[in-house]
Amino acid sequence: MRFSREEISAAYEEACRLEIEALKPGNVHLFADGHGMTAGQFLLSAKVSAGPLTDPDLPVGRRILEAIRVTRQAVGINTNLGIVLLTAPLARAAEAAGGDLRENLSALLDGLDMDDAGAVFEAIVVASPGGLGSAEEHDVREPPKVGVLEAMRAAAGRDRIARQYVTRFEDVFDTGLAALEAAFARGERGVWPTVFAYMAFLAGFPDSHVARKHGGETAQRIQEEAAAVKAALDAADDDQARLRLLLDFDSRLKARNVNPGTSADLTVASLFVHILHQRLA
Repeated sequence: MRFSREEISAAYEEACRLEIEALKPGNVHLFADGHGMTAGQFLLSAKVSAGPLTDPDLPVGRRILEAIRVTRQAVGINTNLGIVLLTAPLARAAEAAGGDLRENLSALLDGLDMDDAGAVFEAIVVASPGGLGSAEEHDVREPPKVGVLEAMRAAAGRDRIARQYVTRFEDVFDTGLAALEAAFARGERGVWPTVFAYMAFLAGFPDSHVARKHGGETAQRIQEEAAAVKAALDAADDDQARLRLLLDFDSRLKARNVNPGTSADLTVASLFVHILHQRLA
């Protein structure tokens, strides 16, 4: 397995486009903006970040940092920190010869060093994500004292993006990718595979972005609401009924200023993996 830079960049931009085109309750999408952000800003972010994210001359940490820097210059806000943190190691793993994507990713994560950690810490500060506070250990505003994996392990209990580094992207492969493949297998097309992947995340566990901004109890309630919506979505017999369910949930979440951003970021990473798998096949 080895993809060219052009193939990886195209897959990344396609994954970002598919995610923003799908009606994902609480997030920005083509059906409705939200949280002071627009769909256009996310599409522009994908376009400008694709270059550094797929630069074969840059290690993973520098890819993350440079992708966040150009995004900040282009749109002035944090639109894609979680996306970049997830897709940068996947992009690098897709460049490797031999093995499959998941095997290459695992080896790559084990090889991340202190320079990667410093670049990742700086990228998080540059992005300044909502709900970012100080940490008792491995505060990103200070020079790292440990490598990427140890820092991510310390944050994994409160941040689902960090957890992916520790679990070798378990949620991406076993929840998001599985939901996408199941949706395609039963004949879903258009926005629906992406919607079902997103809802699998939102109903599967409390969104850590929501927890950071609103607290764990709110994140738990949103998960429970999402599970009920997902059950109704599974039972709906036509697209218009599905859209009404999603638009109603979307408006309820946005009225409470709830943005399940981690679920959206994981959805992009799952789409990225799915597209790479399809092109390999």
